Amino acid sequence: MGIIGKDYKYKIIKNFLTKEEVYLFSLYCEIKHRTNLTEFDFDQNNVGDTVFYGDPIMDSLMLTKKPLMEKETGKKLLATYSFWRTYTKFAILEKHTDRPACEISVTILIDSDKTKWPIYMNGNPINLEKGDAAVYLGCEVEHWREEFEGDHQFQTFLHYVDAEGKNKEQYMDKRKFWGTK
Repeated sequence: MGIIGKDYKYKIIKNFLTKEEVYLFSLYCEIKHRTNLTEFDFDQNNVGDTVFYGDPIMDSLMLTKKPLMEKETGKKLLATYSFWRTYTKFAILEKHTDRPACEISVTILIDSDKTKWPIYMNGNPINLEKGDAAVYLGCEVEHWREEFEGDHQFQTFLHYVDAEGKNKEQYMDKRKFWGTK
């Protein structure tokens, strides 16, 4: 599909996660979702959704996938932050573009109840399978999801900036340590 940022604003990467990674992260997300008592999405009124910023395992995933992201984007990247959530019935992702720390973003479908739930990028629906990722220019590509009709979907988002670009000061999302808020 070409190098992101030159010919394309987004692209799909099949099998971004290995089967073993899908299994590991799926179990992790299910356990974390079921035992969560404090991290819910009150901002978007998706109150059944659990949300985790800078989770240690997802920050670790972001760091280990950086070489693949550099290959896929053709850019030297700096990691900023990870974010993951369990979407539940009636969840909606409002139409938006992202903040500067999300210059180059990836959304990964970890697992779901098999309900198709496309993410729209610049008006185009994209359905991902378990382990697949959509890489996109988060500050440029308008993206959203319509209302979710399924039971659950585990998604993680990994964010990077161009190491030689205007947002390089967003490195680590200005945190002192990985795996923290």
